[in-house]
Amino acid sequence: MYIDSHTHLYLEEFDNDRDDVIKRAHENGVKKFLLPNIDAASIDNMLMMTQAYYEFCYPMLGLHPGSVKEDFRDELEFLKKILYDKKFYAIGEVGIDLYWEKKYKEQQVEAFKTQIRWAKEMDLPLVIHSRESFQEIFEILDLEMDDRLKGVFHSFTGGRKELEKIMDYGFHFGINGIVTFRNSNLKEIVQHIPMDKLLLETDSPYLAPVPKRGKRNESSYIPYIADVVSEIKGVKPEEIASRTRENTIRLFNLD
Repeated sequence: MYIDSHTHLYLEEFDNDRDDVIKRAHENGVKKFLLPNIDAASIDNMLMMTQAYYEFCYPMLGLHPGSVKEDFRDELEFLKKILYDKKFYAIGEVGIDLYWEKKYKEQQVEAFKTQIRWAKEMDLPLVIHSRESFQEIFEILDLEMDDRLKGVFHSFTGGRKELEKIMDYGFHFGINGIVTFRNSNLKEIVQHIPMDKLLLETDSPYLAPVPKRGKRNESSYIPYIADVVSEIKGVKPEEIASRTRENTIRLFNLD
């Protein structure tokens, strides 16, 4: 059994065939799904989905760095009220994204720090988005790290330097379809990720793995990712499934 540790299955891209997508995932051994929130606008759809599929869908709560604008404090206040009212399994996805624009960098930093405090207060893992922002995130974590803080660097694409820093924190690594791309550096890097810190994810509907690259991604494609990781690690896909499942259940304290 696999777990997709990061999928936006509640988005409109799945509105026409969500049940079929879930069925295909189950048929391919992907039995559980962790759903990261984006912002205040996405929370209702995510919660409705986790309620409708409560046996195998687990919600997170957070403000995605790409949604941080001038009104980010209002967004955070709205989400915080929900955080203390319902059960969530992580604070995510949160972090800093300097790929698309740097206009709201200071606001992203403040929002990230606020949500780190939530994670500590609620004893929840962080799901960190770190696109072109490792240094900025490391500077914050260096100040915030204590034994209450745990989590995963979602969609990890760093090199050896970043890998070693994240290992020092004791955080996990979310590996998705990028590892299957021909020009990806992850094939070399994944060799050095400890098996007990490895998670599998799709980030669907984005980042479909080879041989589905360019199409809408979905959780049933997790085995493509697992097969590549198993080749890199020199173990059977069944071991990758078993170890990543155990890691995900432990990190997110799944039922």
